[in-house]
Amino acid sequence: MSEDQLTPRRIADQYVERVAALDPGVSAWLGLNPGDDRQADLSPDGFEAEAELARETLAALSAVAPPVVDVVADPAEQACSRLLRERLTAQLQLHDAGDHLRSLRNINSPLHGVRNIFTVSPTDTAEDWAVIAGRLRHVPGALAGYRSSLAEGIARGLLAAPRQVEVVMGQLAAWSGQDTGGAGWFEGFVAPGPERLRPELDAAARQAAAAAAELRAWLGDTYAPAAEGTSDAVGRERYLRSARWSTGADLDLDEAYSWAWSEFHATVDAMRAEAEHIIPGASVLEAMAHLNEHGPAIKGQEEVRAWLQQLMDDAVEALDGAHFDITGPLRRVESCLAPAGSSAAPYYSGPSLDFSRPGRTYLPTLGRESFPTWQIVSTWYHEGVPGHHLQIASWTAAADRLSRYQVTLGKVSANVEGWALYAERLMNDLGFLTDPGLRLGYLDKQMLRIIRVIIDIGMHLQLTVPADSGFHPGERWTPELGTAFMAAYHGSPAARRESEIIRYLGVPGQAIGYKLGERAWLQGREAARARAGAAFDLKTWHMKALAQGSFGLDDLSANLASL
Repeated sequence: MSEDQLTPRRIADQYVERVAALDPGVSAWLGLNPGDDRQADLSPDGFEAEAELARETLAALSAVAPPVVDVVADPAEQACSRLLRERLTAQLQLHDAGDHLRSLRNINSPLHGVRNIFTVSPTDTAEDWAVIAGRLRHVPGALAGYRSSLAEGIARGLLAAPRQVEVVMGQLAAWSGQDTGGAGWFEGFVAPGPERLRPELDAAARQAAAAAAELRAWLGDTYAPAAEGTSDAVGRERYLRSARWSTGADLDLDEAYSWAWSEFHATVDAMRAEAEHIIPGASVLEAMAHLNEHGPAIKGQEEVRAWLQQLMDDAVEALDGAHFDITGPLRRVESCLAPAGSSAAPYYSGPSLDFSRPGRTYLPTLGRESFPTWQIVSTWYHEGVPGHHLQIASWTAAADRLSRYQVTLGKVSANVEGWALYAERLMNDLGFLTDPGLRLGYLDKQMLRIIRVIIDIGMHLQLTVPADSGFHPGERWTPELGTAFMAAYHGSPAARRESEIIRYLGVPGQAIGYKLGERAWLQGREAARARAGAAFDLKTWHMKALAQGSFGLDDLSANLASL
C-alpha cells in the first residue's frame, strides 16, 4: 500500500484535522493549533460547512469501503469504517432536519461551547493568555452567529420549548454578571492573567460579558415570545433521530421502556432493604434525609475538591495491578469545581491528545458549602476512576494504534456513559461501597439512570404509566409528573431535579444511554465469560475492552463478547 493511499482510518483522521480547522472548540479540546484564537462559526453557514465536510467524508469513505458490504481486509479498518459511516450519517440526519437551528438547551449546546473553550485552553504562559484575550474578543461574533441560527429556526418554525429558553437566560445572567450585579464569569476567569496583559484581558472580558447580556435580552424580547406554545415533547420521529446520535443504535423504544420498569421495581426493593440497615423501619427517603442531616459530610468547596482528588488517587492505587493496568498519563486526573452558570450535574472533560492537559472532573457546587459523602462517592467512580477518566484516557493513549477519530469525535455517548455506570457497579461488586450509606448512594444513582429511561421516553412520546407501576397508573407522562416521580424515588434536591428534567427535554434520547449502555457492557462481559469458561480473566477483559475504542450500541455487545 502506498503511503498516500486512502484507508478508512486515514479518511477518519483527515476528517478530525478538517473539523479542528473549522471549529476552534474542537481544536482546543484536542490540543491542536495552539495559536488559534478564534471562536466557532455558529451561524447557519458555519453549520452548513460542517455538514458539507461530513458529506465529502462519507463520499471518500464509500470510495474505499462500499456501504453495502462495508468490508475491508483489516478488522481495525472495518471497525473504523463502520463507526465513521454511522456517526456521519446520524449527524447529517440531525442537520438535514434543522435540529441545529433549535439547539437551545441547558447543557452541551453550541452556546456552551463558546465558554467551554476557555476551560480547556492552556493558561501557563503570557502567549497562552494572549490567545485567550483574542478568543474573548471573538465571543460577540460567535454569539451573533448563534443568534442568527436561532433566528433562522424561528423563520422555519423550528424552536426550542420555553423551559429551555428560560434556563439558558438564567445561565447567561451568570456569565454576564447580571444575576449578581457584579463581575461576570469571563471577568473572573481572566483575573489570574499576567499583569502586563491586564488592560487587554479585562477589556475583552467585558466585551464578552456584554455580548452574553445582549443575547439574553434578545432571547427574552424576541425568541421567548416566538417559542410560546412549543411543546416540550418532541415525538417519536425526532426522538429516534436524536437517540440514534446518542446511542449509535436504532432502538426499540417500547422494549426499553418496559425493561426499565422491571429494573425500577427490582431497585426499589434493594433500596428499601438498604434503608432498613440505616434506620430500621425508615423509608428510603427518610434514610436519605437522615444521611443528609447526620451522615458524614465535607465542609467547604475547596475541601470537597481536595477530598474528591484524594478519592480518585486512592482508586488508582487500589485498582492498578489488581483489576486494571493504570500507567503513565492514565494515572493523572484532576478534580475541579464547575464554573458558575453550569448545569447541576457533575461532569468529566477528557485530556488533550498529548496529555498536556489532563482529564478533569467537575463538581457544580450550586452555592453549597456542605457536601454529604453518601451522594458523591459512587458518582466520582463514574466520573473519574474507573469510569470516564480510565476509559477516555485509555482511548487517548491508543489514538495512534486506532485512529484519532475513534477516540475523539467518534465517541458514542451511550458507550461512554454505559462504561461509567458499569464502573459504579464494578466498584460496588468489588466491595468499595459496603457502607450502608455509600451503598444506598450507589443504588440511588442506579435509580436515577433507570428513571431517566422511563421519563425521557415517557415524556417525549407522551406514554402512559403502567397499571402495575405503583405511581399514578394510567396517567400520561408530563414534565410535572416526571418531576414528581423523581422526587418520590430519587434522593436529589429540588434544584437538581429541575435541572435534570430540563436536560431530558432539551436533549431527547441522550439520558437513556447510561442504563442501556450499561446493559450492553454487562451483556458483552457475560457473553465473553461464557465463551472463555474457566479461562476468563476479568482484568484481561477490562484492558482489552478499554483498548478497542468507540462503538455504538448496535456493535458494542458483540465486540465485547469476542474479547
